[in-house]
Amino acid sequence: GDIASLTLGHIFGTVLLLLMVLYKLLILKDSFFWPNDFNIWLGLILFGVGQATVYLFVYKGFGKGQLAALSPVFASFSGVAAIISIFVFGEIVSGYLLFSLAVIFTGILLINIDLGGLKSLKLGFTHVPGFKDIAIATLLAGLWTVLWGRFIGGEDWLWYTFFMYTFMTITIFIISRVKKINLRVFDSKLWKFLVFIGLFETGAYLSIGLGYSFTSRISIIALLSGAFSLPAIILSYIFLKERLMATQVIGGFVIITGIALLYLL
Repeated sequence: GDIASLTLGHIFGTVLLLLMVLYKLLILKDSFFWPNDFNIWLGLILFGVGQATVYLFVYKGFGKGQLAALSPVFASFSGVAAIISIFVFGEIVSGYLLFSLAVIFTGILLINIDLGGLKSLKLGFTHVPGFKDIAIATLLAGLWTVLWGRFIGGEDWLWYTFFMYTFMTITIFIISRVKKINLRVFDSKLWKFLVFIGLFETGAYLSIGLGYSFTSRISIIALLSGAFSLPAIILSYIFLKERLMATQVIGGFVIITGIALLYLL
């Protein structure tokens, strides 16, 4: 099931992060990091629980709704994060940077919009089953992205990511136990996919943490992280032989154009 895959994937991800931490300690001879501030531990716990909550709302929403309508809603979380960072926390951006970010965000929406599926909807967005869950997940994800960037900025991104991810995994595991979800894998062929889920998700969180350690431009990191749909559709086209829609191709080129504009800053 979805929650079982989510739980097992995160367990593998936590193990991978632990191996990276051990490599840093034993091979690179780096010092052990243990926060002495209660507020830091509280923040790490809250960020872990918060991200787990986002996942659960997303799985719940997509589980009972129409993907064509809900996918572009959740894809907008990166735009929500950029808006919060700029207009709430006062991130200073130039007109050129703002234009580049808008281009990337437009590309993200184009990749995730299924025009054919939207035309088949007979009800408005707010009446689509699962919309409220996805809307909550979108707002939470946008807020989480901004606050995490401000929390981890200037700190040891690997240790912070490790602790936060561990608390997220613990939260998801507890929920799976409360819901009495069976975590047994009956098909041995599925293990490799669960390992890959943990591997690539861990890589995503580490990349975001690394990005925040290099720049205070949270809006840029947020929108670039939201552009994950671009490599996703490319990989699905190569390995799954899925047909690309015209809007996805256009959206991909728009995202690349926006990233190129950022590079020219």
